[in-house]
This record gives sequence, structure tokens and C-alpha cells, in this order.
Amino acid sequence: MTLDIPVADAAPKPAPKTLPDAQTVTAVKHWTDSLFSFRVTRPASLRFRSGEFVMIGLLGDNGKPLLRAYSIASPNWDEELEFYSIKVPDGPLTSKLQHIQPGDEIILRPKPVGTLVLDALLPGKRLWFLATGTGIAPFASLMRDPETYERYEQVIMMHTCRTADELTYGRELVENLKNDPLLGEIYGEDFANRLIYYPTTTREESPRMGRITDNMTSGKVFADLGLPPISPETDRAMVCGSLAFNVDVKAVLEGFGLREGANSEPREFVVEKAFVGDGV
Repeated sequence: MTLDIPVADAAPKPAPKTLPDAQTVTAVKHWTDSLFSFRVTRPASLRFRSGEFVMIGLLGDNGKPLLRAYSIASPNWDEELEFYSIKVPDGPLTSKLQHIQPGDEIILRPKPVGTLVLDALLPGKRLWFLATGTGIAPFASLMRDPETYERYEQVIMMHTCRTADELTYGRELVENLKNDPLLGEIYGEDFANRLIYYPTTTREESPRMGRITDNMTSGKVFADLGLPPISPETDRAMVCGSLAFNVDVKAVLEGFGLREGANSEPREFVVEKAFVGDGV
């Protein structure tokens, strides 16, 4: 017996997605033995502000979704979503997530939230991004958002890791941005001087070393960059790192006279409390 079915009608339909709120992995890059980034498809209905985070994950061994908060590293205009993650061998999620490949699916809950957004800060002249490790992810989003440079004359990205190779993701991102033809066309040849990158290591010898808190309180970063000390009249800051880092930097910023703000009450600095490195 044969069926006379038009070719178009007989074409196979795409396989249904097997995970709840599934998105497809489009690219994966391993930067070190402990760090990797990946890109996934973006839900057509997802709208977010650069700097926000979403819940992503995989199914756990019990068949239930295992989710963690991950900052979106891509800017809000990107057609895909990028994430930057640590690898933890015995981590409930990252022990599995680090093995994803293009074509695999992940769970992505399309409800972005977060405090590291431009609207949570009062207007200012300089914007300081202060991050350790994968805490650079939300700033990877904000550094690629033209609105950041509409609001601030200078953007300073301070990023600290243990070793130099752990800084590669951020260094390559900043180098590519400084040579971005679109941003150069919008802001002129001076754009490269408006985005300042200040990477340091804490264990491996490198041209610049030391913790962010020490380099700020000692005045070293200001001397190195030829900038005045942070002032509540001109400077704004965003902080993303471990809980201990966030607490220490908050104290430093308050020492400079800055006040912590939020979406509902913009002030001089904000801290992301749902760091991607916790509970991995």
C-alpha cells in the first residue's frame, strides 16, 4: 500500500523540545580548565536590560530542573544569549553544564531580573565596573551596550582573577570593543580612551597585581590611570563577585562617600546579590 502525499506535507516536522523552557546551544568556548562561555538561542519574547540575569540549568538526576542564576553576558540587542561560567567538578549544575555542545538544550526561564542596570544609578561622569572571576559577565553585557556610553564619559572595567589566563575572556572582549567599527563611528576615534581596562591577578605574577579593594584604598588604580579618587559627585559603580568580595567593596565605596542604590531608589553604586558563582 502506498500513500499519495505531496512532498511538502510529508516533510518531517522539527522534533519537539524535550526540556521545559528549552533553548538550543549554538556555541561553546572553553577559556581555561575552569572557565567556559556558551551561547544559546534567545526566546522571541525575551526582553531584558543589559546587566540582568536569568535562571538557567538542566534536568537533575531526579528529573527535576536544576537551576542557577546566571548573568546574561550579551547585550540586550543581541539575537542570541551569551553566558560565562565557572566549572566545578562536583557542582550539581556546572559538573554537567560544562559538557554541553552546540545542538544541546538547556533550560532558560525567561524572567530577567537584577540590580546591575543603568537605571539603578544616578547620572554621573565615570562608571566603575568592579568584578572578580565570572562576575565580569553582566559587565560584558553593559560594555557592549551603546547606552552605557551615552550616559557616561568614561567606563573603567576593573577585573581581578587568580591567574592571567583567567582574564582572557574579559581582555579579548575589551580589545574587540575598542576596535569595534560601529562604536568608533558613533563616538569617534576617542572611543578607545573612554573604555579603560584594569586587570589584576592575585596569585600569578603579572604587570598589575592586587585585589580590587587594596588597589582602590591605596590609591594605586587612580595613580596608574591618571584619574582622581572616586567621588560621589562624579563616580558611579557596579559590583559583582563573591559574597565576601561584595561586602568588602561595598565598604570601600561607602568610604568614598557613595551610597548603595536599587531599581526603586537609584544612588551612586549597586551590588549584584545573586552572583553566578554561588551554589554552582
